[in-house]
Amino acid sequence: MNILLCGNEKVFDGALTELISITNKTKEAVNVYIFTADITRIKPEYTCIKDEQIEFLNEVVKLKNENNKVQKIDVTDLYEKEFGNCKNEGAYCTPYTLLRLLADLVPDIPEKILYLDIDMMAGDDISKLYNTDISEYEYAAVKEKYGSWLLYPDYINAGMLLLNMNKIKQTKLLEKARYLIKNKKMLFADQDAIYHSTTKKLLLSRIYNEQSRFNKKDTVICHFCKRLLLKRYPRVRNIKQWHVEDVHKILRCHAFDEDLNEYLKFKKQYEDKILQLSKIN
Repeated sequence: MNILLCGNEKVFDGALTELISITNKTKEAVNVYIFTADITRIKPEYTCIKDEQIEFLNEVVKLKNENNKVQKIDVTDLYEKEFGNCKNEGAYCTPYTLLRLLADLVPDIPEKILYLDIDMMAGDDISKLYNTDISEYEYAAVKEKYGSWLLYPDYINAGMLLLNMNKIKQTKLLEKARYLIKNKKMLFADQDAIYHSTTKKLLLSRIYNEQSRFNKKDTVICHFCKRLLLKRYPRVRNIKQWHVEDVHKILRCHAFDEDLNEYLKFKKQYEDKILQLSKIN
């Protein structure tokens, strides 16, 4: 199964938790691509994910299946060519949300690939999602929880996209999306651009991108996106899965405890490894 993640060095915790949850629940091998870019001209912390982080992620997933693989793809040049100083660089999230829109320009990307936001966890075997037939569609996605009633009935959450790259290249979906990003300021930049550039999509059950409840037993992909919490008083919280204490105390989610306990163990190993290397150097 081919998986696409995007981000800078700060997505390491997200990638580690997410890949642990995925590889703990499937027997199929996963081939993970991580698009990254150096955009330090905007912010100093917008640096590429580190090689040592990729190496460690690779070691972890291979413990689950020796055929698993994580590889880094630096798309800095492509990003600057397509999106440098464009209207949506300062969008609601970071510029790294735009990297997935470059997938058709990157050589050797597989015909079928599952894009996932970095704040997602697998609650079940993702092959149930990956094996969906999308031969007649550009992609499969799940409706956006709020946007589907505030904006458009079929408005999608682009945090999970099962992509048919052949069809996307035929319809030029991503090319059209990039044009919108460069020429029109949009509230939800990448998501809006994908939605408005779509020719034909397959809408799936919310179990493949659960944006509300954390402990549902049938959830395949749980999305730790911003949530409106109503208990005590209404408020928006942006708690990610690697904020383990808040996941337990505030979200009252224990569905991923096994994965998160493993994450804490591996995170400690990584930190110890980096500390040892710094002493040597």
